[in-house]
Amino acid sequence: MQQVVKRARAAFNSGRCRSLEFRLQQLKALERMVQEKEKEILAAIKADLHKSGPNAYGHEILGVLSELALAMEKLPSWAAPQPVKKNLLTMRDEAYICPEPLGVVLIIGAWNYPFVLVMQPLVGAIAAGNAVVVKPSEISANTAQLVADLLPQYLDQELYPVVTGGVPETTELLTQRFDHILYTGNSTVGKIVMAAAAKHLTPVTLELGGKSPCYIDKDCDLAVACRRITWGKYMNCGQTCIAPDYILCDPSIQDKVVENIKATLQEFYGADVKSSPDYERIINKRHFKRILGLLEGQKIAHGGETDEASCFIAPTILTDVSPESKVMEEEIFGPVLPIVTVKSVDEAIEFINLREKPLALYVFSNNKKLIKHVISETSSGGMTANDVLMHSVIPDLPFGGVGNSGMGAYHGKHSFETFSHRRSCLIKDLKMESTNQLRYPPGSQKKVDWAKFFLLKLLNKGRIGLVVLALLGVLAAVVVKVSAGSLSA
Repeated sequence: MQQVVKRARAAFNSGRCRSLEFRLQQLKALERMVQEKEKEILAAIKADLHKSGPNAYGHEILGVLSELALAMEKLPSWAAPQPVKKNLLTMRDEAYICPEPLGVVLIIGAWNYPFVLVMQPLVGAIAAGNAVVVKPSEISANTAQLVADLLPQYLDQELYPVVTGGVPETTELLTQRFDHILYTGNSTVGKIVMAAAAKHLTPVTLELGGKSPCYIDKDCDLAVACRRITWGKYMNCGQTCIAPDYILCDPSIQDKVVENIKATLQEFYGADVKSSPDYERIINKRHFKRILGLLEGQKIAHGGETDEASCFIAPTILTDVSPESKVMEEEIFGPVLPIVTVKSVDEAIEFINLREKPLALYVFSNNKKLIKHVISETSSGGMTANDVLMHSVIPDLPFGGVGNSGMGAYHGKHSFETFSHRRSCLIKDLKMESTNQLRYPPGSQKKVDWAKFFLLKLLNKGRIGLVVLALLGVLAAVVVKVSAGSLSA
């Protein structure tokens, strides 16, 4: 493990990944890999999650290709020096922010979307000019092995190595020094990653999860709301970090919500969900048993059928759920949807705020004022009103958590910025030294008064003001110099 990181750092230090031409070449090679090996990628995802080809393409490959296209188009502008506004003291100088690569970064992927959750951050890390150690999740073993086989065929093998294995390998990997770590997974492991990173003062991006609430107002089209919720909740068999975890609604509409979701499930998956090609499976038996444990003692309004041999759990709805029940204590990460009744939007807000900050929050209502009220009174990594998941597909919106649901963000330009250091640069010349008299010793009240005038007056904000103040600055410097000379005489 040490040798892998050492080789990656040596490759980075060679400087070959700094040029935009090299980065674009590698991104183009990654795009070619996804296009040429599409069938193999779809087959691996199918083997891991029982996901159909169209769903796997839509959920994973399409996102990677979109991210690659955006990065290749925008990289020259992202990587260009960014001039900043100057003040009187720097008006003649060159001041800008220069994005530079961090060095050797580590990306630890997740098993629920095993391809896109490795590739999407990898695109940003390559675009930013870093060396990247890639660690796919061992739980999605087929996709992990495919990533390990494919990447060396298309990308620079020293700069972008892939490490496979389980907990022992990841633990050893975390003892190495990196310049940034991006981890996608749960908060328990997130704390382990952060603790390991702290030993080297390594910054981290933690894409975690939590219980993302979904409030349904009485004033909304329930048929549309429930169709969108059903899609987002049961996609990937509920194994989506920003899936609506539970519903909050008025008791008077609980039964209508159940009926609308049941009707939508029939529409999406047919009478026999188990035979539907669009319905996935739980990743393994350990998670299968964990989810079954959450159903104990609950009132099942729909679903509940299971088959351990194939890790099948039918889309399930729970009603009249107690806030203190086990299913409300941890992120479900499965096809189980509890409904908790509340009597008002303010009660829903209080319910949400008593718990850890979620990765996502959803609200359905025709009342925009109510939506804005929920936004202003709660906190979450992201939110969508009158739909679910969709904020995550807009590349200009940062995707990330807050508090227990994570820290940092990525997607689009935000990925580039996550894996870049924004270096502050100021280039001055050695002329007009007289204007610096105000900042040189000996100090005096007169110098302070002049400095206050230059730096605190509103005139300092306009171009004309800068010119006038520059002239005044020269005059002030002469006055200060003459005064100092008189005193010494």
